[in-house]
Amino acid sequence: MATQIEKNATRTRWFLLSPAIAILLFAASGPLLIVILYSFLTPGDYGGVIWDFSGQAWFNVVVERDFFDDTLSLSDAHLSIFWRSVKLSLMTTVVAFLVGFPTAYFIATRPKNTRDIWMLLIIIPFWTNLLIRTFAVMEIIRNEGVINTVLMGLGIVDQPIQILYTEFAITLGMFYVYLPLMVLPIYASLERLDFSLVEAAYDLYASRWRVLRKVIFPLTRPGIIAGSILVFVPSLGAYVTPRVLGGGKQLMLGNLIELQFGQGRNWPLGAALSITLLAIVMIALLFYVRSAGKEEMSHG
Repeated sequence: MATQIEKNATRTRWFLLSPAIAILLFAASGPLLIVILYSFLTPGDYGGVIWDFSGQAWFNVVVERDFFDDTLSLSDAHLSIFWRSVKLSLMTTVVAFLVGFPTAYFIATRPKNTRDIWMLLIIIPFWTNLLIRTFAVMEIIRNEGVINTVLMGLGIVDQPIQILYTEFAITLGMFYVYLPLMVLPIYASLERLDFSLVEAAYDLYASRWRVLRKVIFPLTRPGIIAGSILVFVPSLGAYVTPRVLGGGKQLMLGNLIELQFGQGRNWPLGAALSITLLAIVMIALLFYVRSAGKEEMSHG
């Protein structure tokens, strides 16, 4: 009798879970499977795909064939975009950490009745559209923008400094856009930190740098790793910010993928690049899961 009741309960749970499972299969896994399928097809002449199996798209991700003599060589354009995407994403993550950690620490050490106000100031940019925030950065760094106007007004420079349409501009824009994603998880870790441990370290004559390195950083490591992943992943696939601040001169992976689906009319290559980007993101997430698992094991 008890076994029959357990079977009925199991059937009921599966029945209740079936809508969620269907959504995951068709709304999440379905589009991904379509992209994977398209990456193994032949590109059409005017976009779309021809239903002939081919691995040429994956071949073209890193290798290109000369138009005249069919010789093979590494695709310097794709590899440079891959390197630029990873480099700028890492730079954005590092700068966001260097600014975000002190910001989160400052907020976490304020009186409880004022922390919500400081956090509100951090979250407010999320209330504005990403494109508007990117244009705001462009207005600051363009040749006739705030920075160059002030520098020329003070007589520091004779002509505007070219900041816009550079890798620095893209990094600055992504840093501004994704900074809150670094601050929030670090703040959550710092808020749970027992600051009596910090006071004990000071009582044992530890320097501020040693307290930061030996006490605060290890105890807030999950928040630091989470914030780094939350900044690195969207930076790697960013499209709007590199498009606006890079001016089409500093392409990143998101721009390259859009180019293949748009002007390039090579959907299989665009799909293969999309899966490649997904693989890089998965590697970053696996790193986070492993780091978080080791941290949990070290704390019992």
